[in-house]
Amino acid sequence: MQRIGVVGGGTMGAGIAEVAARANCEVIVVDVSQDAIDAGRSRIESSLGRAVKSGRLSEAEQQAVLGRLSYGTDLSDLGDRQLIVEAAPEDEDIKLELFRRLDKVAAPDAILASNTSSIPLVKMASVTSRPASVVGVHFFNPVPVLPLVEIVASLLTAPETLTTVTGFVESKLKKFTIASKDRAGFVVNALLVPYLLSAIRMLESGFASAEDIDTGMVKGCAHPMGPLALADLIGLDTTAAVAQSMYEEFKEPLYAPPPLLMRMVEAGLLGRKTGRGFFAYS
Repeated sequence: MQRIGVVGGGTMGAGIAEVAARANCEVIVVDVSQDAIDAGRSRIESSLGRAVKSGRLSEAEQQAVLGRLSYGTDLSDLGDRQLIVEAAPEDEDIKLELFRRLDKVAAPDAILASNTSSIPLVKMASVTSRPASVVGVHFFNPVPVLPLVEIVASLLTAPETLTTVTGFVESKLKKFTIASKDRAGFVVNALLVPYLLSAIRMLESGFASAEDIDTGMVKGCAHPMGPLALADLIGLDTTAAVAQSMYEEFKEPLYAPPPLLMRMVEAGLLGRKTGRGFFAYS
């Protein structure tokens, strides 16, 4: 697969587009407005600039990557793409509507993939005329740095779709893959989210400070980042959405988003992307 489309130029979409372009793919990024496109382009250019500054990428390679990227606001621009990856906000209604529209504009043999971290794939597959060609490709933030991708098959995904996408991610993008069944949270978030929520409940109860909770896990368990800093990096709105999706599916209290998390989301304190979450960021 050489022609890739990415829907959404946010943190995840921009990262996926960058990784694909760095793997010599021709990438089109589509978003809802020119402002969103400009923001996505800036994310990619900033990331590539950091790679050049660190010596991981030459300036000539940077320019070549930028030349393989194009942008637009019309989903019909994706009509010739072989693989389209949806990286829209973690909102079920938004994603279902996107898949209805992508099904109409995509080439008949195109594979439609979602970067969802919690919404069941079969729901998106079921609103298309090509459920066998719908698959989950869940990248991790930051996409250019973290090597893992979860490949998720719904009950309707064809084996050849899985083979094609897994081969592309491993051989072309040079990522590691793990396979997951189609259930909310998949493999990683099913383990990670209860841990994050437990840290938030500990802070909420006054049992320990945010600094001490994170220091305990970094210094005591050799984690590269504490749970509250990690939630800030993921985005508290995304953390809450994933938790809510998992709670709706399993109805287990450990998945329920704590009140403190929901109040912070309502207040717009979403973590690094807004400059303030459990910690403050300049």
